[in-house]
Amino acid sequence: MSAIRMLFLVMAALILLGIWLTGFTVVHWVLYIPVAALTFAGVTGICPGYLIFQKLGFKGLTLGNKL
Repeated sequence: MSAIRMLFLVMAALILLGIWLTGFTVVHWVLYIPVAALTFAGVTGICPGYLIFQKLGFKGLTLGNKL
């Protein structure tokens, strides 16, 4: 597993932990979107946010691009 995929899974777990500590009935449903997206990215290796920003016209990372 790559470091970026592990980062996605850890970030999803931390957000979910915060939701759990406040209570599942108190939290707004919008906070579940990043948890689902990060879990999906960590498991599959496909980041939905990255794909959306590419579709909006932002340039993606290319080989040899340091910045």
